[in-house]
Amino acid sequence: MREGLFTDDSVVRRVNGESVLLLGGGRALLMQLAHPSVASGVAEHSDFKANPYARLQRTLEATYTIVFGSVDAAERAAAAVRAVHDRVQGPGYSANDPELLLWVHATLVDTAMRVYGRFVRPLSDADAESYYRDSKAVAALLGCPVEAQPETLADFRVYVRGMVAALGPQVSDQARSLAADVLHPKAPWLAEPVFALGREVTVGLLPRPLREGYGLRWDARRKAALLAAGMSARQVLPRLPRVLRRTSLPLAPLAALAPRSPAPLAVAPVAPVAVAPLAPVLGTFSCP
Repeated sequence: MREGLFTDDSVVRRVNGESVLLLGGGRALLMQLAHPSVASGVAEHSDFKANPYARLQRTLEATYTIVFGSVDAAERAAAAVRAVHDRVQGPGYSANDPELLLWVHATLVDTAMRVYGRFVRPLSDADAESYYRDSKAVAALLGCPVEAQPETLADFRVYVRGMVAALGPQVSDQARSLAADVLHPKAPWLAEPVFALGREVTVGLLPRPLREGYGLRWDARRKAALLAAGMSARQVLPRLPRVLRRTSLPLAPLAALAPRSPAPLAVAPVAPVAVAPLAPVLGTFSCP
């Protein structure tokens, strides 16, 4: 078995190994659904309404395998994703369209960097560039050609800002309906505190044009609470032993919402100890 695509000390492994990144799952999903073609493909080719996080779980499993697995395992995981994309086609869209592949991947990369910076520690310019460079290799393996991707991190940020500005006014009723399932999934009551926190993080970190497009409310008090939670997390999480931030503990929200998935959640679920510093957000405000 060949060694992995990335080394243990790579930035992409350091960042993607943090279980707190799963709190950004809702943000990434809503950013993706803001694209009309993504919303149509999701609505017409998945059981998203019944199981809104199953698609995200499968994406995270594949990404986790590519980042942390052997080269052979990474290639198998990527091939499986590409095979699924081959079947997702409809009027005016194809899951293998490089434009759509790039946007979906960009939402995951942008969200990972923002959540890590907000709740763990900001990345240095060099580390952020390294993370983006490695993410391009992941995207290429999943079917998005390197030449279709922004060349540098600065180019990537310009691309994301431009897409957000363009998609904000285009958020459709279909996307809003799917977003409601993301924000208020049918979850076991034990997982509800994590999803309540996830709603605040999702709405608070969602770019303003998209938040307004979805009609989601946000105010100064909730913003202050989220900022305080982030400050608290940045003081606590980096000081915790890595095993407490990354190990699989009993609370697995995505797995609980995707019971029909044929494989267990590969990425570590959000550990209670990892989200404890974010508790100031919980119970303070309600999310629409």
